[in-house]
Amino acid sequence: MRVRDEAAGISGEIAELRHAIHREPEIGLDLPKTQAKVLDALDGLPLEISTGQGLSSVTAVLRGGGRGGRPPGQAGHGGRSGPAVLLRGDMDALPVTEETALPYASATPGVMHACGHALHTAMLAGAARLLSARQAELPGTVIFMFQPGEEGYAGARRMIDEGVLEAAGERPVAAYGLHVTSQRLPCGTFSTRPGAMLAAADQITVTVRGRGGHASTPHRAADPIPVACEMVTALQTLVTRKFDVFDPVVITVGSFHAGTTDNVIPDEARFLATARSFSQESRGALAELVPRLIGEIARGHGLTAEAIYAAEYPVTVNDAAEAAFAAETIAAVFGAERGERAQFPITGAEDFSFVLEQVPGAFVMLGACPAGTDPLTAPTNHSARATFDDAALADGTALYAELALRRLAMSRAGD
Repeated sequence: MRVRDEAAGISGEIAELRHAIHREPEIGLDLPKTQAKVLDALDGLPLEISTGQGLSSVTAVLRGGGRGGRPPGQAGHGGRSGPAVLLRGDMDALPVTEETALPYASATPGVMHACGHALHTAMLAGAARLLSARQAELPGTVIFMFQPGEEGYAGARRMIDEGVLEAAGERPVAAYGLHVTSQRLPCGTFSTRPGAMLAAADQITVTVRGRGGHASTPHRAADPIPVACEMVTALQTLVTRKFDVFDPVVITVGSFHAGTTDNVIPDEARFLATARSFSQESRGALAELVPRLIGEIARGHGLTAEAIYAAEYPVTVNDAAEAAFAAETIAAVFGAERGERAQFPITGAEDFSFVLEQVPGAFVMLGACPAGTDPLTAPTNHSARATFDDAALADGTALYAELALRRLAMSRAGD
């Protein structure tokens, strides 16, 4: 039976796992309930399983019995069993109050799987099941990376530090990640591209310090609010006048706080911003230019300012050959009409970027917009009303499995 058909055959069980995870979402690096659900789903499969020390991760290694590998049941932990491929699924949720009214909606106040990570986890567990059934013919090793803390906690980097890339005894030859989207792509449509797939994301924290006073006599104070407002505007001018339009950057101020009432000039104003970029050159220029601009504006008004530029997630860069391989696999398994070559990168960010900095691979988007909903107007990922169609689960499960099978076969054929 084809992998795709087998994935469809277990889609109900994959959906049950997705719903269970969605119902009990957890945030950050400590996901004990989610970890327990993953371990239960993997129980009984011929996997070498380890859990994280500083985070609730699960790493499962499947060693094949195909040419170059050990026979099933004879693979020791850390031993060599042919080339390895890594598949990643993230598991964490967001601090969002769900407004979907789904029968399996979050039972945890203020927490929701608004980015679809419950689907990624369930699909990866489904792929582990499909590939375990093919262990005897698997020409190498598969590392299943169940990762907490994608949403701002750099969980992928922490798993790398704890050795996920060496879990098979040698580094994988390729790594693949999937991510569902609740909008833009019709359900079941895949999208990827070579090169930059998602942006780098960095945080800017600015504190402007002045001298407080009475609002009726601002000349006797040193008001930080208009100076901070000037900085917000100047950052947008920086974007348009210091960066190539064909290597774009985005700066958005998402938080601005100053003062306590209408007739008091405060001592300081503070704002937070996110900076997105698509190249190392632009990212480096942002880190240099933003603090300099903030400092010069403050000095021009006789105030002081502190600008902290904190690097967070690097650009998610798809290896050109691996992106082409992923596109070819999608076309072979689902038909050419089910895949698209993304014209532009996504301005969101991903910590799978840390994996792709060290292992060639590809990140693929999968449409999960519910039937009957216009993808162009559907609530986006991170919305309290974001919904994801279970119909995408079998497709994602099948693609995970096919990427591993075909990439290992290709690697073994090249030996």
